[in-house]
Amino acid sequence: MKKIAFPLICFLCFTSYAQIPSKSSNDNHPPALSAIRQSDLKHDLYYLASDSMHGRRAGTLDELNAAAWIAQEAQKEGLQPAGDNGTYFQYFPLLRTVTSDNSVIKINGNNLNLWKDAWVTEPIETNVNGNVLWLSALADTVKPEINGNIVAINIFPPTPEPPMWVSLWGFRYVYTAIRQQSDALKRHGAKAIILVADSTASVALTSLEHVLDFEEGSYDLPGDYEPADDDNMPDDVPVILVNADAATALQQSGASITASLHKDNFIYPSVNVVAKVPGTDANLKKEYVLFSGHHDHDGVGSPVNGDSIWNGADDNASVSVALLAIGRAFVKQPAKRSALFVWHGAEERGLLGSRWYVQHPTVQKENIVAVLNGDMIGRNNSDSAALLGVTKPHRNSMDLVNAAYTANQQTGRFKIDTTWDNVMHPEFWYFRSDHLPYAQGGIPAIFFTTLLHRDYHTPKDERDRIDYAKLTKMTDWMYVTGWIIANGAKRPALDVSVK
Repeated sequence: MKKIAFPLICFLCFTSYAQIPSKSSNDNHPPALSAIRQSDLKHDLYYLASDSMHGRRAGTLDELNAAAWIAQEAQKEGLQPAGDNGTYFQYFPLLRTVTSDNSVIKINGNNLNLWKDAWVTEPIETNVNGNVLWLSALADTVKPEINGNIVAINIFPPTPEPPMWVSLWGFRYVYTAIRQQSDALKRHGAKAIILVADSTASVALTSLEHVLDFEEGSYDLPGDYEPADDDNMPDDVPVILVNADAATALQQSGASITASLHKDNFIYPSVNVVAKVPGTDANLKKEYVLFSGHHDHDGVGSPVNGDSIWNGADDNASVSVALLAIGRAFVKQPAKRSALFVWHGAEERGLLGSRWYVQHPTVQKENIVAVLNGDMIGRNNSDSAALLGVTKPHRNSMDLVNAAYTANQQTGRFKIDTTWDNVMHPEFWYFRSDHLPYAQGGIPAIFFTTLLHRDYHTPKDERDRIDYAKLTKMTDWMYVTGWIIANGAKRPALDVSVK
């Protein structure tokens, strides 16, 4: 489950339920449900989320090892390769851009230590030299004299502030404050921006729970382009965050800054694992029901209570092993349409594996009739789960939604929470997993999850904290939903594309 930079939006809580259709065909009753076994799920997850996998960080040998293990298990279960060149793999490049260690920042001629006294919030290649205009309040961000000047200001709380209960609260507070204030200053012509950390930012720069890891830089696909939120926003303005104790120096008469900022680019390999079970119908087998998940997580970091490995048992080893079990069921009894399985790489770095697959599908894109994505399906209350892509404007296929509700009646009979599908929900959950690029690409898509928990993106997301009975029921639910779609007389209608 991807950690993202969140737009801060108000929270309006409501629940919406899709209509549950009646059972209409024997094809709705999959004969191989017994092939999904709790013991197998637990065995596989205990290996994939073990310390030997070192957290499966994207772009590392650990991620590639995890992908190789998944491909090996898929082969053992009888799934056929569906990646590039007759293999189970689809390799793709990760472009990482970082602020170079030889960058130099000085205030009043005094050097600041990069990543200790000053943080470049986005990698940039530029030189800055001049006096500093100190702004005392947010109201000052519209002053005419900002235009063409280097400006400095304290960080002020964002508007609105994120609710205290949301995930990664400190990160979201600081990121949004930086975004709001720097955007306002850029619009008024600032040529460089210095933001002074408040108490929350100071904690976020050192806390593993709410870490602001500007040193890590950014990841993307080479040559990829995503339009900015504001096409008129200049992208060549450096934004530098400094410690609170720098405020005094910045407020001195004649205060100045000199900055020589550089960036480095690196290419790392990542990989999608792709497998299939061909359908039985001569005409329909060319169409695919795609089961989606991601196999990467956060890797190894600074120790928390002696544990330095973010194992990602729920996020997202839970779905990775579920897809193996669903594949086993389809091998035992294939459906009319083909079943396609994609374990995406580099989801945690920005949905990069799914974005790559949508741009470079190994089957005809128009033949993918539906995407059933899962992310974190093994925790929280045993009788409840969440389904996203069921509420407008996220819903892009009512047929797919109805299939999921029918399948739930036949399997776990979960109380389905759809409030997190609300566009006003502050977790922005719909946009944080691998179904999104498919939905944006005009393919019916839905998202199964059991939602966040307090161990999210911490070393405590361990395999012994998974509810394996619930994981089995969630796997059953995804499988039966796919079985219904794979045997339907018609492919799910696309109602509207998600933007």
